[in-house]
Amino acid sequence: MDATTVLAALEGNVATMGYGLAAIGPAIGVGIVVGKTIEGVARQPELAGRLQVLMWIGIAFTEALAFIGIATYFIFV
Repeated sequence: MDATTVLAALEGNVATMGYGLAAIGPAIGVGIVVGKTIEGVARQPELAGRLQVLMWIGIAFTEALAFIGIATYFIFV
C-alpha cells in the first residue's frame, strides 16, 4: 500500500468517527427536550397539546444538527 491509500483510509475512518461523535449531541438534546416536555405536562396537564407541538419543533431543530453532521461526513469523505 502506498501513502495515498493509507491516508484515504485514515481520513474515511476519522470522518466516520466524527459523525458518530456529532450524533451524540442531538441524542442528548432530544432526550432533554422530551424529558422537559414530560415534566411540563406533569405540572400542567391542560397544556399537553401546546407542549407537544413545541416538543416536536424542538426535536426538529435538534435533529437538524444530526443532518448537518451527516452532510459534513459526505463532504469530507
